[in-house]
Amino acid sequence: MNRAALADFLRRRREALRPSDVGLVPGPRRRAPGLRREEVAALTGMSVDYYARLEQQRGPQPSEQMLAALTRTLRLTVEERDYVFRLAGHGAPRRMPLESHVAPPLLRVLDRLEDTPAVILTGAGETLVQNRLAEAIFGAPPAAGLARSSVYRWFTDPGARNVYPPDDHERQGRSQVATLRAAHAAAGPGSSADEVLHALLRESPEFVRVWELHEVSRRYEDHKTLVHPELGRIDVDCQALFTEDQSQALLVLTPAPNSEAEEKIRLLAVLGHETFA
Repeated sequence: MNRAALADFLRRRREALRPSDVGLVPGPRRRAPGLRREEVAALTGMSVDYYARLEQQRGPQPSEQMLAALTRTLRLTVEERDYVFRLAGHGAPRRMPLESHVAPPLLRVLDRLEDTPAVILTGAGETLVQNRLAEAIFGAPPAAGLARSSVYRWFTDPGARNVYPPDDHERQGRSQVATLRAAHAAAGPGSSADEVLHALLRESPEFVRVWELHEVSRRYEDHKTLVHPELGRIDVDCQALFTEDQSQALLVLTPAPNSEAEEKIRLLAVLGHETFA
């Protein structure tokens, strides 16, 4: 247990938070920045003395359950949470595997999106669920097998790239591989990301070339140009909403207001999969 580093990290993160960040009313007479120790202790469910001793480098080793509650209180990222566990002498918690069960919070948001394309993906690029507009653009994904992964389809099925303009294929391929690398690092052996990775290493020399760039990212492009077979190019902005463990992402694709792309998406909402005359 690295008491000095843990104490310094906890203090700095506590001071960086505002009361409003954790749902508290600021109140008067705040002489120091950030949250008070007693506020962190109350939100975490520990005694003030116990928390104070952690910041003073003289506390006992906290349990994994206590650390998990503390990292939630301090609004730490997954990487910061893993760091705190290691400082406290514990192994980083195993992140949730990429699985087919849709995260309920993401699904509730998707259910309310009727006028813009939206899709929920795993880190391996598997479409878990999408709304009608997204299916009108991307099509229905395979129900089973490696082809469920958009990353796998990208490098094994040339037709999978038709939804993006040719001049964007290189960038899109690198982005998909970078996302798969992040997913594989989080999920590890035996996961769907691991299965997709090893299949592509065997089957696609192009994938191997991009994989060897060692790019890693969970970010999705802020802007995308999609290609519909009937309507042509559709320019959209992409926003991603992740689950806490980042194993699933809700992508929402929105056109600029009063744009040609907005008109095309409205037309898709009416016609769906029908072939245009």
